[in-house]
Amino acid sequence: MKHTIYTSDKGRLVILKHYEQYLKSFDFAIERVMVETTFGKTHVLMAGPKEGKPLLIFQGGNCINPMTLSWFKPLVKKYRIYAPDTIGHPGYSAQTRISAKDQSFAQWIAQLMDSFHIQKCAVLGPSYGAGIILRLATYLPERIDCAVLVSPAGIKLGSKIEMLHKIFMPLLQFKKTSSIKYLKQITDCMSAGNMKESDHEIIGDIFRFVKLEQGMPKLTTRDELAHFSAPTLIIAGEEDIFFPENKVKKSAEQIVPNLTAFYSFNMGHFPSENQLQTINHTIQNFFEKYY
Repeated sequence: MKHTIYTSDKGRLVILKHYEQYLKSFDFAIERVMVETTFGKTHVLMAGPKEGKPLLIFQGGNCINPMTLSWFKPLVKKYRIYAPDTIGHPGYSAQTRISAKDQSFAQWIAQLMDSFHIQKCAVLGPSYGAGIILRLATYLPERIDCAVLVSPAGIKLGSKIEMLHKIFMPLLQFKKTSSIKYLKQITDCMSAGNMKESDHEIIGDIFRFVKLEQGMPKLTTRDELAHFSAPTLIIAGEEDIFFPENKVKKSAEQIVPNLTAFYSFNMGHFPSENQLQTINHTIQNFFEKYY
């Protein structure tokens, strides 16, 4: 039987329908290409001026790529965006999962960059996407021009007890009952009550139809980043249950030797529309200075 991250083929089609609807909501042109890698086929979204500096954007875990890309729409005006569907996560890439604890993701990213003839460039990722950027920083730091990590995995985890009570227990109840009450508990916790209705629905269908990736990217050590010298911006949320700002900041200052700037906002793991405006302004200022 073919390996799949979906609970059924019907479920896969539901998720891909969300993917296509998200793309239709964009007010800019999207190009799509399938890239062969040794880890499997990778579907890549491309946007922005072809003469613009390249920017790789990596999606959040257990999410769909266009949802993550929608957070950073203002960057499309200036930069040539390459946004791959992460292998083993919802989307059109191969469904075989690869480890976020060794050099696999670094090699995967390098193969994608090679296919687009990019020697080094800026990289940006929220959550799991930030965690796999840290794998690239560990194993192939020379491929990164500068890095932006938003609500990043791979630095420090929040309280597992709090996650158990506020995320995983309601998730079990939602899977058992399909009650919107439990889904709302989860999405309100993830977004500090600011999740868009359309995203709320997509998250619910992902919970229904996707075998969730439960492993987090490896927590990065200072020794691993000894050769990573690219300017790095970290943005974190004070109400992020997964990667809370106070824990991330303390660890990041210890392990990221080239931490250029750290900004915290009163947000959950999912930012609000207003917070995204501020986040994008912060990222644009960082790129203008360092890229």
